[in-house]
Amino acid sequence: MSVTQFAPASMPDSAAKDRAVDRVAEASHRLNEAVRRAIEAGYSVELVRASRHHDGTGNWGDQIVPTVRPTNGAA
Repeated sequence: MSVTQFAPASMPDSAAKDRAVDRVAEASHRLNEAVRRAIEAGYSVELVRASRHHDGTGNWGDQIVPTVRPTNGAA
């Protein structure tokens, strides 16, 4: 019987920009899920821009903080 040799699969060489966009997309998905769960638990959620980050070369991004409060029907 021959022994099977396993080698690690090569990963695609994602560019730093692609990885950055993927991280934002993944974080946004997790944030949306957390907002949905908070609403289902009886909270109102508002995402408020806390600041705008600039890199000095024309790129910018909004940074947010959540404002969470129980609704009148919350326990």
